[in-house]
Amino acid sequence: MMRLQKVYHRLSLLSISPFSSSLPPFSLSPNTRSRFPSSSSLRTPGHLRTHSRNASKTAMTGSRFHRLVPINSALTEDAAGGNGSNGSVSSSANASATLTEEDDENVAIGVKYRLPPPEIRDIVDAPPLPALSFSPLRDKILFLKRRSLPPLAELGRPEEKLAGIRIDGKCNTRSRMSFYTGIGIHQLMPDGSLGPEKEVQGFPDGAKINFVTWSNDGQHLAFSVRVEEEDSSSNSGKLRVWVADVETGMARPLFQSPDIYLNAVFDNYIWVDNSTLLVCTIPLSRGDPSKKPLVPSGPKIQSNEQKNVIQVRTFQDLLKDEYDEDLFDYYATSQLILASLDGTVKEIGTPAVYASMDPSPDEKYLLISSIHRPYSFIVPCGRFPKKVDVWTSDGEFVRELCDLPLAEDIPIAFSSVRKGMRSINWRADKPSMLYWAETQDGGDAKVEVSPRDIIYTQPAEPEEGEQPEILQKLDLRYGGISWCDDSLALVYESWYKTRRTRTWVISPGSKDVSPRILFDRSSEDVYSDPGSPMLRRTPAGTYVIAKIRKENDEGTYVLLNGNGATPEGNIPFLDLFDINTGSKERIWESNKEKYYESVVALMSDQKEGDIHLHELKILTSKESKTENTQYYIQSWPDRKVCQITDFPHPYPQLASLQKEMIRYQRKDGVQLTATLYLPPGYDPSKEGPLPCLVWSYPGEFKSKDAAGQVRGSPNEFAGIGPTSALLWLARRFAILSGPTIPIIGEGDEEANDRYVEQLVSSAEAAVEEVIRRGVAHPNKIAVGGHSYGAFMTANLLAHAPHLFCCGIARSGAYNRTLTPFGFQNEDRTLWEATTTYVEMSPFMSANKIKKPILLVHGEEDNNPGTLTMQSDRFFNALKGHGALCRLVILPFESHGYAARESIMHVLWETDRWLQKYCVSNTSDISAGLDTSKDAASDEVTESENKVVAASGGSGAELADSENEEFQSKPRSLM
Repeated sequence: MMRLQKVYHRLSLLSISPFSSSLPPFSLSPNTRSRFPSSSSLRTPGHLRTHSRNASKTAMTGSRFHRLVPINSALTEDAAGGNGSNGSVSSSANASATLTEEDDENVAIGVKYRLPPPEIRDIVDAPPLPALSFSPLRDKILFLKRRSLPPLAELGRPEEKLAGIRIDGKCNTRSRMSFYTGIGIHQLMPDGSLGPEKEVQGFPDGAKINFVTWSNDGQHLAFSVRVEEEDSSSNSGKLRVWVADVETGMARPLFQSPDIYLNAVFDNYIWVDNSTLLVCTIPLSRGDPSKKPLVPSGPKIQSNEQKNVIQVRTFQDLLKDEYDEDLFDYYATSQLILASLDGTVKEIGTPAVYASMDPSPDEKYLLISSIHRPYSFIVPCGRFPKKVDVWTSDGEFVRELCDLPLAEDIPIAFSSVRKGMRSINWRADKPSMLYWAETQDGGDAKVEVSPRDIIYTQPAEPEEGEQPEILQKLDLRYGGISWCDDSLALVYESWYKTRRTRTWVISPGSKDVSPRILFDRSSEDVYSDPGSPMLRRTPAGTYVIAKIRKENDEGTYVLLNGNGATPEGNIPFLDLFDINTGSKERIWESNKEKYYESVVALMSDQKEGDIHLHELKILTSKESKTENTQYYIQSWPDRKVCQITDFPHPYPQLASLQKEMIRYQRKDGVQLTATLYLPPGYDPSKEGPLPCLVWSYPGEFKSKDAAGQVRGSPNEFAGIGPTSALLWLARRFAILSGPTIPIIGEGDEEANDRYVEQLVSSAEAAVEEVIRRGVAHPNKIAVGGHSYGAFMTANLLAHAPHLFCCGIARSGAYNRTLTPFGFQNEDRTLWEATTTYVEMSPFMSANKIKKPILLVHGEEDNNPGTLTMQSDRFFNALKGHGALCRLVILPFESHGYAARESIMHVLWETDRWLQKYCVSNTSDISAGLDTSKDAASDEVTESENKVVAASGGSGAELADSENEEFQSKPRSLM
């Protein structure tokens, strides 16, 4: 599960794009609820890692860019972290279906969609402002204009659920995509100001724009356009590819034929060179989809007569029968077309399910991956058989790199991978050199072997008999490469179970130079994080490590951009780092007294070769508790600062909210942190303790020291998403956001074996702290969370009834026996850790829940761990024991909520619950506090004494990561 509460508190999304020559260097986009035309900040946690495309993508991922999201492909409501997509405005389509009058108990059931109080509604309904994207040459900025939250009718469009993905058959793309409504172009002036806006023109009114990409020379834009036509013809809503001249702003269709449509189920299009695009199109010969037979040809049969051990998680939306297989082929099959700006069109290859397309840096070759039968009924398409070929850039087949078989048997242990070649990419610093990793342990993380992974490299067209060259052998799991040149590259490896991460320095062109370890640390130890290397753009449009040259100094310097985690909070930095000696010089650091600043990107990377320190130019962001993010360009050597944005406050009614990062201690000595928000103008001496909402999400750690480290900054701006707990600041609540709920498993101990005990202990410490401070009324503290946070909420109401007056649990899982092959960060099976599965499940303790609990769930939840039936069954268990509970199922919604009607109703339900069972609570909770705590302590002590088998770690419970490789490949990121 994603850590949704963190997403709620970020205003915007931005990314740097190192993928190919077509990529903009970086793009800025507001978080789903930001109100200003830019992104807030870009700081990604952790080391550089890669799972696809190329080395530069690896480097980008680890760069300190916060909330990386592609701007060229619109977000689904799940990709946005479950917060919906954009801002929202009222529409006539839903106005008639909403009610605002106060309900009584007789009206509370079976109501139509409701609207929350105006003070909440006004914040959510503020219109969204554009996302931003910089040109490859850093001289222009796109303003990508966005719409409000979509109406429910859009979510109600038919969709096909096939092979772990959801397809809008009418558009032949992923379903529920958001989109842009217009494109504005601004010149970035020498003084840092923006020139007047030039609107891209030529496309139809009401067009929905997606997949915006720059050509490598920055002279053209490519984007898709779809128009919902009134006649509802068979082609209405299908995507066409358009191109625009950046200088004139005039746009036109790429294809002269009106019958060529984009197929965006997987990849969509790429710039092969500055005047040619390779496009995935719907085959012209394709007819209508076949009708589902009324009578099946036979029973549905699965067999394991070979006694294979195949353990898979509870994936959803899988293929069910032969008809589904045919339907998947129908929508996913593309014909590749090379299209030039002069109108020349050429079909290349045969129709197939093309998953990705990557041009080599020298534009001579294409790396083409496709998936094919036999398909599977138990795993999503990311594990289907996969073929990877090299073609010439004009579509001639060169050779097959690999043809990987169906991968149904990837072990559930975290750090397990697919057998065979993986992470096949072009070297960013070479014209056409491939590299990839191959596992030596069969992909099974539980197998002990050395080396565990080997990295190979080979030219696109090797000499006859030339074998792949071994670049590096690794004892941990391969995590990507940041390329620079033949004398320098950084290789990353990590191991989840131990949280160990290592960075190697290698010289790819010198066999006589031995690799050496540059950093060897725990990924949990944020205080020791040295930062990630900053990248520069090459003339080929790829991204490599930027080498910095100092005056009269022959050292090899790079820039390390870090979060700067400290016990006082994050203080981002930029270090000039000597890669040979390890010495470092801090050349920039955030103002730690009032502001939170971070380095977003290099702005002086247009030229080839090393960057002289006195020519250094960077883009930074700056924000404070009460001031939203603005962007600046800083130049060396005089450190001149130019502000390039001046965005208004997104919600001025909360501009003076109070924010404080607080620290306190759990009874076992673990240091905990949380962010305490108080309403504008709150004076404890006059108002006294407030009703309080605690909103959090548990996290697993291997050590108490790591769990106690401070993450985040007290000076970060408080971004508020459409379902954020911070909305209740407008209702005069105190909000304790993201209190550390560490579940620690030291040594060979598994964290979940003491889950309940540690959960309760962490919650007790948080509640005691806000009561001690006098800001929270002890009888009026509610708890809530989304996804794994909902699981936490239900457990706390079951095992710590003395702490909270009520709870709100959204899109959670409550019975772990329904996810028997692992969940969240648990990779033991139900049969290996039966006691843990049972004791962690609040479903098994439904009889103990006596406090009011509100359950909310999307009817079409596609999360592998949180099937909608989890809430339905939990509600029936609660009702069967007479608990005060309410279940709200949102039609058409998935794991996160997107439609305006749904979001507004969730806010109404939550506000009603909090007003009725928190604000109006008169029960004397504190009177029985000690007795309840003793009872809870006895309960967890008993469970602690039960010993279960232990065996490893696992991945997050948010969504199917198996499909990550086959998502539409971003050409620019924001």
